[in-house]
Amino acid sequence: MKPIAFLFILVFVSSCSYFEKKKVNSKDLLEEELQAFNWNDVDTYPTFSNCDSITAKEDSRLCFQNTLLTSVNHYLEVQNIIVTEDVNDTIRLKLIIDNKGLLEVESIAVKSETQIQIPEIDSLLRESLKTIPKIYPAIKRGQQVTTVFELPVIVKID
Repeated sequence: MKPIAFLFILVFVSSCSYFEKKKVNSKDLLEEELQAFNWNDVDTYPTFSNCDSITAKEDSRLCFQNTLLTSVNHYLEVQNIIVTEDVNDTIRLKLIIDNKGLLEVESIAVKSETQIQIPEIDSLLRESLKTIPKIYPAIKRGQQVTTVFELPVIVKID
């Protein structure tokens, strides 16, 4: 019986550390959470009021993109753009939508041929973005977040 009691006491004494509480530093916990956080994926994409009833994530993204493209294309259609040669280009707008829903153009990638034919294309595209409806920012874990995305704008003038 003594060996069992001795073994029991030995296990009890050595397992006292089991009952100790580990102190967790909030900064370490935050850092660990931020490392596991996928910053490239949001819970809901930025949206317009006409898209807010769409619940499927991909459909919501497409609605947002199509609304934005429709607005830009409509603005460009009413401009009197005259060219000497045909223009067929896909312009890539890199856009930032901040956590308040404000849109900013980060960059515009245009072929040099298009730039020669339509020297004011940058200002036309920037101006077209001023006519878009109110944007509601993307949401990640219940918080409004800033997002960056690329919008392809096809310009075809014959």
